[in-house]
Amino acid sequence: VQLQASGGGSVQAGGYLRLSCAASGGSFVSYSMGWFRQAPGKERELVAAISWSGSPTYNAESARGRFTTARDNSKNMAYLHMNNLKPEDTAVYYCAVGSGDNVGAIRSYNYWGQGTLVTVSS
Repeated sequence: VQLQASGGGSVQAGGYLRLSCAASGGSFVSYSMGWFRQAPGKERELVAAISWSGSPTYNAESARGRFTTARDNSKNMAYLHMNNLKPEDTAVYYCAVGSGDNVGAIRSYNYWGQGTLVTVSS
């Protein structure tokens, strides 16, 4: 499976962005989808995830109440809606898929795409 994240950009604090992840080269429908981010000097963090069926979902505490995930299996697409963005959300965001049984566990994901940069200014 090949993944490509897009939709990053520069926004001011309080703003909104929608990231998209396009999957190709395999069956996307049976995989959980995770959104990760990595800021300079920090470890990669799982911020949100969604199972193959759309439920359950996972949100890291840092994203709870602000980020939501969605997927359209018919289009092999997934989305990350990011509201009320903060400067600390600045990072490269990646989408990943995997067949692990815990959508909130990093170990569940084993196919990664290229990232997209999100920059939030204060």
